Amino acid sequence: MDAFIKKMNTHAEHVKKVGAHCVTEETTKQALILPLLDILGFNPYDPTKVKAEFYSDFPGAKVSERVDYALFCHGVPVMFIEAKAYGEKLTNHCPQLARYFNATPEVTVAAITNGKEWRFFTDLKDKNIMDREPFLQVSFDKGEVDFADRLFGFRHDHFQPEALRTLAEESIYIDAFKQAISDSLREIDSEFVRYVATKAKVQRQLNARFIETLTPLVRHAVERAVSEMVVSSLSSVNQQKVIERAAPEEEPDETADWVNPENSRIVTTYAERRILEIATEIVGEESELVGKDTESYYTILYQGKVNRWLLRYYGDKRNPAIQLPFELNEQQIREINRAGLDAVSNNQVSMERPEHLMRIPGLLFDALAHCQDDNNFKRASSN
Repeated sequence: MDAFIKKMNTHAEHVKKVGAHCVTEETTKQALILPLLDILGFNPYDPTKVKAEFYSDFPGAKVSERVDYALFCHGVPVMFIEAKAYGEKLTNHCPQLARYFNATPEVTVAAITNGKEWRFFTDLKDKNIMDREPFLQVSFDKGEVDFADRLFGFRHDHFQPEALRTLAEESIYIDAFKQAISDSLREIDSEFVRYVATKAKVQRQLNARFIETLTPLVRHAVERAVSEMVVSSLSSVNQQKVIERAAPEEEPDETADWVNPENSRIVTTYAERRILEIATEIVGEESELVGKDTESYYTILYQGKVNRWLLRYYGDKRNPAIQLPFELNEQQIREINRAGLDAVSNNQVSMERPEHLMRIPGLLFDALAHCQDDNNFKRASSN
């Protein structure tokens, strides 16, 4: 993440430095838009990842209509981008962008940008219908970026449609909550005063007259609390900088193997830890996934129950693979083939890199549903 943030800040400085010289749309594309796509892992010189002037023949599309860029993951389009010149305002998204989005179910994100500002859209309101309002807006012309964590999930190797829809919902909620909190702190109303007085356990009847008396006191308390939080935050940052300068420590190697102190033959590799991280990202923290290593394989358990495993990862072979707790059906095999992977047996899938698990999220959700279904284990125990 730190390296990603550094790249984003460097790009922001680049936008501030050369943006004013991008007077045409083509210059904006070359100088500002394509470099950001490259940071996200969508190499603009790789036509399997980025296709310019993308055209698709679907009902409603005009012959002259083309999307400036279509981004691809594993041969499937995942994002459309409409480009504008640096000085052009992004007052509205182009109609053809929405038409392309609505006609391409695989695409989960559409964006419009002038190089300095990016607006991202999805389909939260109606499935496969692009929302009129963006779920995320970022600007690269205001110094250091504070949104790198939100763009982290847009990277090519980590592109997960459902995760981005979750990000979209969270972004909308956060913005709404932030606005509500700001409004409440700027305009102290009686309900807010009553809430604060109740939390502070004021031993008085909170009638209208007393609330009116408390209002200026609460307003003053809010101002002091916010001020102290800012001072405390700045102090903590300065102290941390002093500590880092005084005693720089060598960062631990996060890719190093973990050797079990009780059994040296059980070695948990970085790839095995990544399998658990990626699986948790896909199905969510609330799914209670637990990793357990053995001498033969690494397994991901549901709620730590050894008989309810989502997958087993065999990473020490010449051909790494995962094993699923059920036999693959035709639909699941098609999903595997579409993802560019191979079903090497009736319940195993080739997995050259842990990140390839992101290509088959549907199978992981199938495995989770299998583990959550008590009937699967009642039948097993009765035999």
